[in-house]
Amino acid sequence: MDILEKLSLAGLVPVIAINDAQDAVPLCKALADGGLPVAEITFRTAAAEESIRLVHEQLPEVILCAGTVLTTDQAERAVKAGAAAIVSPGLNPEVVRWCIDHNVPVCPGTSNPSDIEVALSLGLKAVKFFPAEAAGGLKMIKAMAAPYVGMRFMPTGGINENNMLEYLAFDKILCCGGSWMVPKDAVEAKDWARITALTRSAVNKMLGLELRHVGINSGDAESAMRDACALATLLNWEVKDGNSSTFAGTGFECMKKIGRGTKGHIAIGTNSVKRAKWHLEQRGYVFDEESAVVKGGKLTAIYLKDEICGFAFHLVQK
Repeated sequence: MDILEKLSLAGLVPVIAINDAQDAVPLCKALADGGLPVAEITFRTAAAEESIRLVHEQLPEVILCAGTVLTTDQAERAVKAGAAAIVSPGLNPEVVRWCIDHNVPVCPGTSNPSDIEVALSLGLKAVKFFPAEAAGGLKMIKAMAAPYVGMRFMPTGGINENNMLEYLAFDKILCCGGSWMVPKDAVEAKDWARITALTRSAVNKMLGLELRHVGINSGDAESAMRDACALATLLNWEVKDGNSSTFAGTGFECMKKIGRGTKGHIAIGTNSVKRAKWHLEQRGYVFDEESAVVKGGKLTAIYLKDEICGFAFHLVQK
């Protein structure tokens, strides 16, 4: 899996400027603890190179990008320090060619169709869109994506927890970059707990994990109908009979045959099954790949390999 695909699965890329290199490791650990083992350390400060080196050495699991790279010298220093990808605010063909020649993933900044055409001429399939909100936001990206069907975008600049879901819902968005999870005053105060909390909030909202229904292994059609009617009467819900199960409202699915899970199954809805799967894998969960349901080339459902509390769990696309 290449680095850009990993960034796509992560969904969010915290953009950080570090003045003291000794803050880099605890800051990136705070991000990882909140659910984002990802960081774009920008070359806006003199501490950038050393910060990248320290994180690469001490937190090798963190997906590390170098941001605000303006020259080939900065790109070379960043890569030698441990950066896995280069991100820049604009499109400098010299920097892009250096990255291509050295097999380093690069995501240069663009803001108009002319930039996109230069990126395409250089063989790129993903670019940064910066400054996103000031340059027209999602409407501008959608307008440009129409003629440039193979291009994906990483919007950065003005992205926050209130508008990120709109961006991420568009299939041409690679991921979103943002600094709201790493406020300057929190870094200065070394308030890593606050950064973890902000990151966790962003990840939770991005994934949108929520209980969709509980499946009960009733075992046969008669038992499934009886169980569903009892639950529906209790909650004043409707009963809907199907081929393999009977639903009480949308909250309970009573199975006509014993299905997955000792006690049954629990469906967890998410904004993106593919992205949620990756995030849960980072937390140590393993999935049953044979259970994957793909529709139109998109992963729409998949089960965890192991039961929890006697229940099989699966992710479903909202």
